Amino acid sequence: MRHEDIWRAIDALAAEHGLSASGLARKAGLDPTTFNRSKREAGGKPRWPSTESVAKVLEAVGAPLEAFTALVTGSAPMPRRSAAPAARRIPLIGLAQAGSDAYFDDAGYPVGGSWDEIELPNISDPHAYALEISGDSMEPVYRDGDIVIASPAAPTRRGDRVVVRTVEGEVMAKELVRRSARRVELASLNPAFPGRSLDVNEVAWMARIVWASQ
Repeated sequence: MRHEDIWRAIDALAAEHGLSASGLARKAGLDPTTFNRSKREAGGKPRWPSTESVAKVLEAVGAPLEAFTALVTGSAPMPRRSAAPAARRIPLIGLAQAGSDAYFDDAGYPVGGSWDEIELPNISDPHAYALEISGDSMEPVYRDGDIVIASPAAPTRRGDRVVVRTVEGEVMAKELVRRSARRVELASLNPAFPGRSLDVNEVAWMARIVWASQ
């Protein structure tokens, strides 16, 4: 049993349940950074996850130890929860990071080498990317740790859930109410938060949410 096999199994377990490694840790009640790549070595030496942390994530996702062992050894694939016929690696960052210019070009396509990756259902848009929700501002639609996939190429229509970035760098997930030649009207996903009305010149880009991990 190799160090890299254990960590690969944890990443695979997270992906099977539509989570990033940090989302898996959070779901198990662990520090969100427990499974970060930066925590997998210490002083240049391999660092192994504790048996306690592995036990907690298996309990959190309802997976038996045998399923995790199969992921470690590669002896059998873990059944997926969905019947999606194909999957691919999709770039992933946290929603809070998405306001940084380092992650997107002017058209709203993911750029740079600082993204994580996650295996999720195959999306036809080659520029699709995943965002991990943080906080409670989008409950009950999206909860802390949920993963959403946004497609810059997908057309947007009234009623679509979208990711919007303003020219000031603010990023939000809302429901598109109306888009005219002058204004973009957005409804909040959480009734405790107000909607937004933006001038079209305030919107840097908008991408439709095409999949969520719930």
